[in-house]
Amino acid sequence: MDLQYLKELLAIFDASSATELMIEEEGASVSISKRGPDQVVAQVAPAAHAHIPAHGTNTQPAPAHAMPAAAPVADENTHTILSPIVGTFYSSPSPDAPAFVQVGTRISVGQTLCIVEAMKLMNEIESDVSGTIVSILANNAQAVEYNQPLFIVKPN
Repeated sequence: MDLQYLKELLAIFDASSATELMIEEEGASVSISKRGPDQVVAQVAPAAHAHIPAHGTNTQPAPAHAMPAAAPVADENTHTILSPIVGTFYSSPSPDAPAFVQVGTRISVGQTLCIVEAMKLMNEIESDVSGTIVSILANNAQAVEYNQPLFIVKPN
């Protein structure tokens, strides 16, 4: 499934009265559900054998920690960190380095959480709140959109 196909699917789903949708295609699955007015949650699971390019030229499977499980929905007790730009999400500074953060990591204001690559520029995304990572909503090497939720944090 390509990004344009997913965008079209989300637009059609958002305009419909349906509250849940699940599609499996070519070994990948997409699960979409509406949690409330104007709030759509989408989860994409790549095929088990799919290889995701990491930071450009190297190819390696995505680390297990990068695949979000059933992502909790943000509520009044959590803070959502959004992507400030369109680009490619990277959970670590290089393909062989550990992730900046994982679920359960305690973070502070200004701490680097990930990198979003845009036009060959690596943009470090920093936390604007102190707390604990509750959920990571993007997979390593995944294309992300402007204002797309990347992390859910439980503030201190």
